[in-house]
Amino acid sequence: MPDLTDFQEEKDVVRRTYEAIDASTPNTVTAALEATSSPGLTWRGFAPFDEISGVDAVAAEFWAPLKRAMSGLHHRIDILFAGQNHLEAGGVWVASMGHLMGLFDQPWLGISPTGKMAFLRYAAFHRIEGGRIVDEAMYFDVPHLMVQAGCDPFPPNTGAYLVQPGPATHDGLLWAPQPPEEGIKTLRLIEAMIADLGNWDLGLPLEEELRRTWAEDMIWWGPHGIGATFTIPRYAIQHAGPFRAAFAERRPNGHVARLAEGHFGGFFGWPSFRARPKGGFLGMPETETPGEFRVIDIYRRAGDSLAENWIFIDLLHFFRGQGVDLLGRTVGIKGDRSARSV
Repeated sequence: MPDLTDFQEEKDVVRRTYEAIDASTPNTVTAALEATSSPGLTWRGFAPFDEISGVDAVAAEFWAPLKRAMSGLHHRIDILFAGQNHLEAGGVWVASMGHLMGLFDQPWLGISPTGKMAFLRYAAFHRIEGGRIVDEAMYFDVPHLMVQAGCDPFPPNTGAYLVQPGPATHDGLLWAPQPPEEGIKTLRLIEAMIADLGNWDLGLPLEEELRRTWAEDMIWWGPHGIGATFTIPRYAIQHAGPFRAAFAERRPNGHVARLAEGHFGGFFGWPSFRARPKGGFLGMPETETPGEFRVIDIYRRAGDSLAENWIFIDLLHFFRGQGVDLLGRTVGIKGDRSARSV
């Protein structure tokens, strides 16, 4: 029998948290969170929520309004894994990714309801300590929900707009312990990809650079505004090439957590990097103001290559830093903290 790395207790905390949230109402979601989260929970979310301190505030400002808006809201989890964070912040983290699905029956963030089922893409990293969630990054694709409601804040995607599926292998829920050597392989491959990325100056043609760590038939599941793309050549044309051409002075900020288990791994930063727009990205002009990119990346490894990548980028925060309130401009309200409970 291979050695197994056991993060079962930490995974069970997240499982129980999701089940309690799904079973709760807007009036009882605070109690659901209190059962498994630290009272002083640190929560990082995409704009307009940003950072919230305390489990009561997280329930009141994020979960309760969302549950009022989305009838029957529940997690549809596609990937779940856990691991030791090898970066300075340390700790054992559980990562998950999928959709929050419900019936969009009431306004949320000023977005008009449709009365139909809707999917809010999400990815989350939870740090578990003493049997409780003490630190959480929960990133969610608000523009992806906006376009489902008929209010697209962006010009046409360079990639494809989709309600995005989970892994092609249908094996992303790692509830059972995994052989540690598999997680090590995955983490090393992710680290190699990050090292190649650097400041976009590896000195190779883009497709050759990508082939060092990516499968030829890779799938890149990007956020709304950019979209999804398939194969190295199309990824180079439909995202990586245009993105690199649209920015200068890219500077990594560092990740908070980076971990892997089995064939899955990922990281998040707050922010992950900064770059100055040169013009052309989602229709915006050149500016002198570097923009922040808050990012979660989730990966699936196949053999010696990265096969799939789900990406969450806080584009509302990026544009806010450029003086553009995409949420307010599109739905007609101010896209800041005051919009949370609308």
